[in-house]
Amino acid sequence: MSDEKLMSKKKPAYPVSKKLDQYLGHYSRKIEIPIFYEDLLRFSGSVVVYDSDDEDTLWIRVYYSEFDRIEIDNSLKKVYSILHSDGSDNIHQYLNVDAVDFCTFGNSKPFRIKVRNILNDNFTYFYVKKTDASRIYGLELEHMLSPYNLNFLVYKDTLIEEHIAGIPGDVFIKDMLPNCTESEKSQLAKEFVKFNERCMIRLLGDMRSYNYVIVPVHDFDHVVYRIRAIDFDQQCFEGKLKVYRPQFFKENFQMVELVRKKLRRDSVDQYKLEERSIVAKRILSSGARIKRLRGIVKKDVISTQENIELLREAIYELTLDQQFRKCETMGEVLDLALNFVRRNYEDVSMKQILEQRIKIQ
Repeated sequence: MSDEKLMSKKKPAYPVSKKLDQYLGHYSRKIEIPIFYEDLLRFSGSVVVYDSDDEDTLWIRVYYSEFDRIEIDNSLKKVYSILHSDGSDNIHQYLNVDAVDFCTFGNSKPFRIKVRNILNDNFTYFYVKKTDASRIYGLELEHMLSPYNLNFLVYKDTLIEEHIAGIPGDVFIKDMLPNCTESEKSQLAKEFVKFNERCMIRLLGDMRSYNYVIVPVHDFDHVVYRIRAIDFDQQCFEGKLKVYRPQFFKENFQMVELVRKKLRRDSVDQYKLEERSIVAKRILSSGARIKRLRGIVKKDVISTQENIELLREAIYELTLDQQFRKCETMGEVLDLALNFVRRNYEDVSMKQILEQRIKIQ
């Protein structure tokens, strides 16, 4: 943990290439929708959204003219139906758009849509953002390489993302972590080590505490905590390797301290190895889909030349693999990093199999 400024420049949005567009269509991520991001910018006014402690959430609740509101509500219900159902209008009569919130903080400036079922008051959220190629790569990699599936849609310059439920990391660290049992703190430390390793392997950056959520899962007589990324803007862009390791952000200081206090060095190494192994297994099990995505990202422009040169050198110093120095795009760095993890897993597994055969003979 240091005071070094890890990120200084705002990340630009990158267009979706023709190959990526075809990929999204092939895997049913590209579906025509009745409303675009730009349409939601036509709001006529807004009010600040405060949390339960009367603190500014950095979201504003927007409202529209009566004419626009009817059209926008119907379109948002249609988007909800496409995202969560069969896309038909049959469920629209049971839905109500309770709120449209706009976030003025961060790169994506998303709209958060709250949709409620009027029959039972159950509600859920989804997000409307501007399309960005690197964010799409981040979502797809999360879908394939993390323990969680993701549901999202892309159409032209608009990206629709489902809501990822959980307790925001900064809120959990401030309000709930102090009340956790010692056993729960140990389990959280283990999860943070694995999360940290997973982000570094697939080059997902900027995992400050407000960019991930803590998900409590009740298992028999205790609670197990999981950590999930919720922001994929910084996929394969920055040049500093530390950006892809959540442990180096000051916002995660308490989680790092938890690891230091609760886990021995050999336990940390064990959990890192476990995470690398499970990511390698997911790479293998994803088959043609991840191969196709990696082939596309290798030729795509999703970062600057300066960042590419900086990151490839940093990863070379970590792995001593000369191939990283030959990378010309950020996609090639990512592809080689994934291949490095898979190859090491397979080499170790084969070595153990051979050694076991020798023992049997």
